[in-house]
Amino acid sequence: MKARILIVDDERDALDLMREVFEKKGYTPVTALNGLEAINIIKQQEPDVILTDIRMPEMDGMELLRVLTKDYPHIPVIMVTAHGTIETAVDAMKMGAKDYILKPIRINEILSKVERITQLNSLIKENEYLLSKLKQTYDFTNMIGKTENIRKLFDLVKDVAATNTTVLIEGESGVGKELIANAIHYNSPRAKRPFVKINCGVLAESLLESELFGHVRGAFTGAIRDKIGRFEMANGGTLFLDEIGDISLNMQLKLLRVLQEGEFERVGGTETIKVDVRIIAATNKDLKKAMQEGTFRQDLYYRLNVIPIRVPPLRERREDIKYLTYHFIEKFNKIYGKNVMDIEPEAMDILEKYDYPGNIRELENLIERIIVLNKKNIITVKDLPENIRNYVGEFNTEKIDFARGFNQLVEDYEKNLIIKALEQNKFNKVQTAKMLKMNRSTLISKLKKYQID
Repeated sequence: MKARILIVDDERDALDLMREVFEKKGYTPVTALNGLEAINIIKQQEPDVILTDIRMPEMDGMELLRVLTKDYPHIPVIMVTAHGTIETAVDAMKMGAKDYILKPIRINEILSKVERITQLNSLIKENEYLLSKLKQTYDFTNMIGKTENIRKLFDLVKDVAATNTTVLIEGESGVGKELIANAIHYNSPRAKRPFVKINCGVLAESLLESELFGHVRGAFTGAIRDKIGRFEMANGGTLFLDEIGDISLNMQLKLLRVLQEGEFERVGGTETIKVDVRIIAATNKDLKKAMQEGTFRQDLYYRLNVIPIRVPPLRERREDIKYLTYHFIEKFNKIYGKNVMDIEPEAMDILEKYDYPGNIRELENLIERIIVLNKKNIITVKDLPENIRNYVGEFNTEKIDFARGFNQLVEDYEKNLIIKALEQNKFNKVQTAKMLKMNRSTLISKLKKYQID
């Protein structure tokens, strides 16, 4: 649907001409003979663009512009003026008019300017709509959790969002650290500015430096043009540094300078670039332990840890498993067109006793898989994977099914122990073997035995 154009001019011939031009191009033109008439029309239905002459009786174009700038600043205004009043048109631009057109009017010029402004206005409205949807998605009322510690966490996140302070989010993989970062940004004063993310743990040091700070042409092999980095992209907004505990000591020093001074140089460049960026960092590592071991700088830690936020693992908030499960059932029902209505109590009991080494992400993936394969309208124990059905966790006799026999129970426990260690080490077999104090060859043998892929 084409835009609604309000044309304001005291010359009826000019109004009729422009109405005809805009109608032929598919616009919806509305006309007014002066500023007062225009305001009455705007009160009834706001136009997308206003095209107004400057010299008119009763209320001229400049007075109309003053009212519009005060009461309707979101409506773009184009001023129409004669050569003798160009200075007035320039003043109008300073007051907030988007553009001006000289008389005699050239049809192609006026159509071109209106089309450009309506397209820009449409993009602005679309961006505002998308931003409102993001704010709804990451609204604090949509964050799921009933336990006391998770409600305290949400209250802290809400308080922090209103500030510009640096935040360090700590927690195991899959607990929702990125979700917390999104909630902070999209409920902050910087919500309309860029939110830029980077995972520091997946990039080599040289590539990470270029990604963060950018590079100039010729800085290294393959640098065929200048490139801006994430800090410049995030200027005025927020930069989310995920897996901050994985960066090298050399990169930590370079990052520290940006946090302290708000400035840096691109790789291979000499120009100092200043930025205004809020930092939200996240890690699944114990940074205090890393400081003691000499792998993380103390000064950087305290620079990042202005507001620490610890996101608890799912096993510390078991009461929330039920709420999260039903949330994911509803979510994947919509995505896959399913109609799973409930989960039987025995199946829910098993889900609530499982430790979830992969936390919320693991639970979400589990429910998605169950919904996709489900042929009924209820989730039963049989729908749960074997490793979860047979999970015994800590040696609590209330959880152990002794009917399975000693050997099977030991194997179940060993299998789950290995899976948990693998997940904590991001499936790195060497690190997993070290954690379990086991030869790598023994670990490989057990992976084959238990068919752990």
